[in-house]
Amino acid sequence: MQNWRAGGQTRFERVRLEDGRAAVRKRRTSAPTGYFKAEAEGLHRLASVAGGLRVPQVYAQSGDQLLLEDLGRGRARPCDWETAGRALAQVHAQTAAHFGLETDGWCGDGAQDNTLTINGHAFYAQHRLLPQLRRARDAGLLTRTDASAIEGIAVRLPELLPLAPAVLLHGDLWLGNLHACADGRIALIDAAAVHYGWAETDLAMTTLFGSPPAAFYAAYAEASGCQEGWLQRAPLLNLYHLLNHLNLFGSGYQSAVRHVLRRYG
Repeated sequence: MQNWRAGGQTRFERVRLEDGRAAVRKRRTSAPTGYFKAEAEGLHRLASVAGGLRVPQVYAQSGDQLLLEDLGRGRARPCDWETAGRALAQVHAQTAAHFGLETDGWCGDGAQDNTLTINGHAFYAQHRLLPQLRRARDAGLLTRTDASAIEGIAVRLPELLPLAPAVLLHGDLWLGNLHACADGRIALIDAAAVHYGWAETDLAMTTLFGSPPAAFYAAYAEASGCQEGWLQRAPLLNLYHLLNHLNLFGSGYQSAVRHVLRRYG
């Protein structure tokens, strides 16, 4: 057994199972209730529709740990990114009558309210933006002016974002969660935030901390026929994640939040 990587309170170890399979153990002492269960269920859900995207197999799950298939680490080729773009469109082709999910989840260490909601604008306002606003305001991380701007945006969402169906999302799709496996294929990892929402929210987050190559987006657009203009809407769609990071990591994210508020508030 060897230590692989440690980040935050979660530790990662590479292990060899009795039958010879390589695995990764994610372990967290005193993990919040449902933390790894949400990730295991998210991975199962994605694996059923992921197509050309790999998803690590879940070997075992308990309250404080998750045992996963070891996908290795490699370098993706342009063709791997094209395959990933087409496959993400296939994931987003899975629709639902409601936004949210039957169970709540986690976006990083941020508890995620997945209350089933028919209206997408109401879902984004009531179960994404406003809970994060309340948390940040209570912690003194936002001013009254900031709070008023976010509340105004929440009211104006139908003017700012187009109507779109509820589709299956990864929910935390920053570049690091598009993992290049040992063979170069792209895998979806860290799936505790899976739920049904706007496809553009997944696309937007791929631009938040680095971005996949252009081939990924071109293949996605060709396969999905996605609406034009999603990149211009990405800052507003990423406001939830910026607020979540503000609450998790502190005032270093205030300027990024306020940049979005100046644009839309």
